[in-house]
Amino acid sequence: MAVTRRGLLAGAAAGGGLVVAWWLMPRSYRTPLVAAHDEHVFGAWLKIAADGVVTVAVPQLEMGQGITTLLPQIVAYELGADWRQVAVEPAPVSGAYGNVPLARKWMPLWDPAFAGISEGSDDLIARRFAGSRRFNATAGGTSLAAYEGPCREAAAAARAMLAQAAAEKWGTAWEECEVENGFVTHDGKRASFGELAEAAAAFAPPAPPPLRPEPPREKPLPADFDAAPACARIDLPSKVDGSFRFAGDVRLPGMVFASIRHGPVDDSELAGFDRNGAAGIRGLAGIVQSKRWLAVAADTWWSAETALEAMKPRWTTAARINSTDIAAKLDTLLVSGKAFTIAETGEGGEALQRVDIGRRYEVEPAYAMPAETATAAARFEDGRLDLWIATQAPEQTRIAAARAIGLAPEDVALYPVPAGGSFDARLDHDHAIEIAQIARELDRPVQLTWPRREELIRARPRAPAYLLLGAQLAKGGAPGQGGAIEAMRLRIATPPAAREFGKRLFENLTPAAAIRETTGGPDPLACEGAVPPYQIPALLVEHVPAAIGLPVGRVRGNAHGPTIFAIESFIDEIAARHGREPLSYRMSMLGSDVRLAACLQRAAQLAQWDGGVDNSGQGLACARIGEGADAARIACVATARPSEGGVRVIRLSAAVDIGRIINHDIARQQIEGGLVFGIGIALGNPLRLRGGLPEVASDAALGLPTLADCPEMRIEFIASDAPPADPGELGAVAAPPAIANALFSATGLRLRRLPLLSDGI
Repeated sequence: MAVTRRGLLAGAAAGGGLVVAWWLMPRSYRTPLVAAHDEHVFGAWLKIAADGVVTVAVPQLEMGQGITTLLPQIVAYELGADWRQVAVEPAPVSGAYGNVPLARKWMPLWDPAFAGISEGSDDLIARRFAGSRRFNATAGGTSLAAYEGPCREAAAAARAMLAQAAAEKWGTAWEECEVENGFVTHDGKRASFGELAEAAAAFAPPAPPPLRPEPPREKPLPADFDAAPACARIDLPSKVDGSFRFAGDVRLPGMVFASIRHGPVDDSELAGFDRNGAAGIRGLAGIVQSKRWLAVAADTWWSAETALEAMKPRWTTAARINSTDIAAKLDTLLVSGKAFTIAETGEGGEALQRVDIGRRYEVEPAYAMPAETATAAARFEDGRLDLWIATQAPEQTRIAAARAIGLAPEDVALYPVPAGGSFDARLDHDHAIEIAQIARELDRPVQLTWPRREELIRARPRAPAYLLLGAQLAKGGAPGQGGAIEAMRLRIATPPAAREFGKRLFENLTPAAAIRETTGGPDPLACEGAVPPYQIPALLVEHVPAAIGLPVGRVRGNAHGPTIFAIESFIDEIAARHGREPLSYRMSMLGSDVRLAACLQRAAQLAQWDGGVDNSGQGLACARIGEGADAARIACVATARPSEGGVRVIRLSAAVDIGRIINHDIARQQIEGGLVFGIGIALGNPLRLRGGLPEVASDAALGLPTLADCPEMRIEFIASDAPPADPGELGAVAAPPAIANALFSATGLRLRRLPLLSDGI
């Protein structure tokens, strides 16, 4: 008899229900914060010092997205602190900071057998998992959804405790005290946070905490508004003066510096190296070899890198990956591979009686390429490992490092440091395993920094995807009114990238083992974004799992990048074929999504949209990421011109709805950064693989946009009372189809492959 989740839970309810109920019971976790001199702890989220400084614990990785400003800003608002007295520190790994929304979203990755029985049970299981497994990963745009509520509650409780301390001092009711700008006031009397902190910490926090009537928000500002933000980024001054400390800035007494070489593919094995090649290089501290890599440590990183270059490591490889082979596999599978239904609406595939228009789109692997390559520092001493590392999943990284050298996770202390960019690259933790082994072998503090070439070789790019879209269109209609979609089918050939990534993250499998474990099975998360925001009467989305031999992972935009590129290009093609104006054509299909309609209308106004007529060089695209009221929306108009050697984007106009805005300046930065990232995806160079290695292993080879390539940007946010949504992915997925549609408008060429200039123009 097959064992099902539903049956298992039913049996548990009958015979072992108490055990299940106990496991699902809510847990409380003691505060992990430690008070420094003259500091007082208020729960798991903040401390107040005698000088009035409010220090906020942030359990998310700062990688440029501004989370070390957003969460403190929420605390400052609810607490009534002056922004100038707010400081921040990385939160220790703890069950107190479980990222429940992300655990819920990724439940098919860490508990596939038990995911999906019901909303209620999934929520309970995710909450229990996030706490018990100390899962405070940074990903999926979930930071505000996960932590705004806890931050507000903690700050509201601390505000009440400060008011109670002041009220006891003044002999009045604490509810009558006002708390603003770092002071508690009442009837002409005033006391600072610092004066009250010690006494306030002794009070019991009220339950429930007295939240302010309105949540924190900033009003959307016009696109041309230019003024200092109300809450400037906390990390900005130190980044400007160079004192901000990334992983590469960590220095320990007696530390040496290591560089590393990997084989061309994940199953490569070290066959040998010329140990004498490093003779004469000064300052060498040790050579550490593993089955699949070779590292050298020295007094300087450059000496270690020079030694590795001279030692000429050799590798044996069972299978070598080539871009041409990947393309051939995807090409074959797209047409004839076994497909699994991912989504179906209306009558689904049965409604598609004919294909009036069909198009194929191809998307190459996309690489994250963060500015800071994989870097970590470690010290192995007395059977314990201290690890300084930028990681989006600290507990999973800690466990992986511990297993690599035979320690219990409790014997590894992980000190989170900010990342110099990530775009989800720091969800993988190969370098944590390597630095643990190197530190144990050398028995002295060491810092490992991957060369840029190794970052490219070991990167887990966003999965390539080939997409086949077909639509049945309504017959007849007046000129300029036809082309209504009656049924649509999307067939996507792509690796089960999310499941593969989940095996690496949660089960600590090697990339090769993760590929073997996930081959052949469907992966809905690998096809996110395939259900368009339009109300189409019948829709069928199919996934053809593709085994391509190349380990893949998460990169900004993730699966939404390929699917939204294909859908928005396809919609534009239908509109052009039937003489429909692209904006009004989209508006006619939006149904009840008035928020996306507002974005489309405002983007058109910002861009002075002329209908995308021939030779205008204007192209339109829109996107929705998320579900229901929590979804983020964007409409983007690109203006492009053919230029010498390619295409130049001269203007991007975007209207964005991310619900209630916490920090307008940071939200705008995220949209701008995403749009530039999208330009790189659209107009950069593909990274071709030959024999498992990039043909050209340098940043310059990718043709990423420089400052000179960045176009004029006009960005406005739509006022909304919806819950805050993440802006970080929107620009990255909306820009490529908008640019492709703009290029068609400018030149008449329809390019259906990303990057758009993969095969020239």
